[in-house]
Amino acid sequence: MGISRGVNKVILIGNVGKDPEVKHLDSGLTITKFPLATSETYRKDNEKVTSTEWHNIVLFKGQAEVAEKYVKKGDALYIEGKIRTRSWDDQDGNKRYMTEIVGNNMQMLGGGNTKNTEAPPTTQAEGNGQDYQSQQAQSNQVDEGEDDLPF
Repeated sequence: MGISRGVNKVILIGNVGKDPEVKHLDSGLTITKFPLATSETYRKDNEKVTSTEWHNIVLFKGQAEVAEKYVKKGDALYIEGKIRTRSWDDQDGNKRYMTEIVGNNMQMLGGGNTKNTEAPPTTQAEGNGQDYQSQQAQSNQVDEGEDDLPF
């Protein structure tokens, strides 16, 4: 018996690279995007080496609204989600690709630069697969034709 469904799950713990960019669409959908850095430290030739990976995080609906209100550059976050790669044609007609982490669970870990003393809620994505497909289509429409910067 073969595998009938694949698994696309990502768990990241890292620091926010810049304040979130928030878009409020006419449909009422809120989309928040920000870079998240994850770092690993190891020893090479008896020297400490740190390797950092950058991830493009995308949040929808309630999570996006929580991120808009509470998440700031430098904050430590736990993100669960799935990998999504999308493509579009840029202004010059070149095919562009972007790989993102679409978050469905976010927790603030503290230790960052948060100045707000109110405790932020833990969020999980609402909806079903059809909602996600709709969100993905709307997100693609928002970013088509933009330059090659991730945000």
